[in-house]
Amino acid sequence: MSSSHTDWIRAPGPSYSEVLKRVRLIYNTDYDEELIASSGVDVSAVEEAAQAVRQGIADHGFETEIIGIHGRDISEVLSRMQDGKADLVFNIVESLCGDTRNELVVPALLELLNVPYTGPNALAIGLCLHKVQCKHVLTGCGIPTPDHLLLPSAAELAIGRLDEDIAALEYPFFLKLAREDASIGIEANNVVSNAAELRCRGAELLAQYGQPVLCERYVVGREVNVTVLGNGEEIEVLPLYEIDFGLMPEGRPHIISYAAKWDEEHVEYGGTTPVPMKDISPELEARISDVAKRAFTALGLRDFGRVDLRVDAEGIPWVIDVNPNCDLSPGAGVANAAALAGMDYPQLIGRICELAWSRYERTTSKS
Repeated sequence: MSSSHTDWIRAPGPSYSEVLKRVRLIYNTDYDEELIASSGVDVSAVEEAAQAVRQGIADHGFETEIIGIHGRDISEVLSRMQDGKADLVFNIVESLCGDTRNELVVPALLELLNVPYTGPNALAIGLCLHKVQCKHVLTGCGIPTPDHLLLPSAAELAIGRLDEDIAALEYPFFLKLAREDASIGIEANNVVSNAAELRCRGAELLAQYGQPVLCERYVVGREVNVTVLGNGEEIEVLPLYEIDFGLMPEGRPHIISYAAKWDEEHVEYGGTTPVPMKDISPELEARISDVAKRAFTALGLRDFGRVDLRVDAEGIPWVIDVNPNCDLSPGAGVANAAALAGMDYPQLIGRICELAWSRYERTTSKS
């Protein structure tokens, strides 16, 4: 068994709830072998982030325990979820057995076992994980998201079945993997200016990653990260952050590539700095917040989440990504937005716990 845990702990301080007292944190430990081998992502910081969240839970006044889950030991770990020792499970599992498609397994099983947990359910994770389905939901709800074309396979691209659709696109377009995150597969040449470039880069991505490629109209403009907290009618947008591309080398597209996100030595790393959004009119801020809230609701996100947008020259916010179980580590976007709103880290983590518990209490009171 590769899961790990510590004894229940709580930092000195008051209890914040007469009912919610014990919170068990669960996170994935598959990064230690499969994930690195399959994607090349160095996610050793997963352990550090999990420990930080655990400490945040404790510092907020709850007793807490941490359990790592690999995938092969899922039945044993889930049996512990039913031992009655925890009031709430704080779920930050992002993959199992090195496959991000398995992110939805844990919430689905927790739902089946009637165990209260934080964050999105399996349906919301599945919709956001499969980016084309996500765009279909957004479009159906009248939420702006860039036009797209899916390259389903190398075979479809090779036989020319998509040639007519590719030729009809209004370039530039941006290519990304249809069911991946962490900027995997994203390089400067993922922004293409004509059909030949799209076919060439699309074929490379299909061959390298063996999954469909989403071609999305590239929106020139500001890239905004929106953190949303809450549920139902009571959701709020935290202070907005945007990506500062001011130091991006000349000639490179204003995108967050894999190197820009993970390689501190790369020239693109310093050219994609998240900063508080300034020089924004109240009208634009309201439009951004409205679109983010609508996307959060349409996709069924709960408790917390992040919506990424690009704002074009006409001030229209276009949703380019929705992250239902986003990075909660200190220094990441959600924590930074919370700090700007006046919440310290334990308050942020505790707030998420309390939002999840209130949601659960409302659900059970109606049944």
